[in-house]
Amino acid sequence: MLTQLLFQILDWIFGFITMALLARVLMQWVRAPFRNPLGQFVMAVTDWAVIPARRLVPSALGLDLASIVLAVLAQAMFQGLLLGISVGSPAALAPTGFVAVILLALVAVLRIGLYLLMGVVIISALLSWINPFAPLAPLFNIITRPFLAPLQRIIPPIGGVDLSPMALLLILQVLLTVLASVQHALFPTLLMLR
Repeated sequence: MLTQLLFQILDWIFGFITMALLARVLMQWVRAPFRNPLGQFVMAVTDWAVIPARRLVPSALGLDLASIVLAVLAQAMFQGLLLGISVGSPAALAPTGFVAVILLALVAVLRIGLYLLMGVVIISALLSWINPFAPLAPLFNIITRPFLAPLQRIIPPIGGVDLSPMALLLILQVLLTVLASVQHALFPTLLMLR
C-alpha cells in the first residue's frame, strides 16, 4: 500500500513537471502570449530548469528543445524510479534497461502531451460555448487553432456548432490507445531484464 502511494505521489510530481514543460513548448510553438496568468504560471514553474538547460540545448525549428529534453529526462527519472522500486534492483543501469527506460519516457511524454492537448481543446470548446469573452479564451483559441484548422476545412459547422473539437478529441483518444498499447508492450521487456 505504501509503495502504491509512493508511485502515485511520484507520478503526480513528475507528471506535473512534464506537463508544465510541454505547455511551455506548445505555447512557444504556436507563439501564444505569455502575458496572462496561465503563461506566467508556466514560466514560473519551469524557468528554474529551462533557463540553465538552454545553455546546453539550443532551440531548433521553432521548438524549445531544452524544455522537450527536460520533459523526457523527468519522465526517464520517473520510469527509472518506478522500475527500481517495482523490480527491486537497478535494472535500468544495464544498457538494454537504459534504452527501455528512455523508450518508456518518450512514450510517457507523448501521452502527457496528448492529455495536455485534450485538456486545452476541452477548455477552449467550453469557453466558446459558455463565455467566449473570457480573458483566457483568446489564449486557448490560439493554442488549438493549428490542430483544429485542418479539421474545420473538412468538417463544416452543423447548425452553427463546430464539431471539429469532437473529431480532434476522438483522434487524440485513438492515439492515446495506441501509445498505451506500446507502453504496455515495453513494460514486460523491462521486467525481463531483472
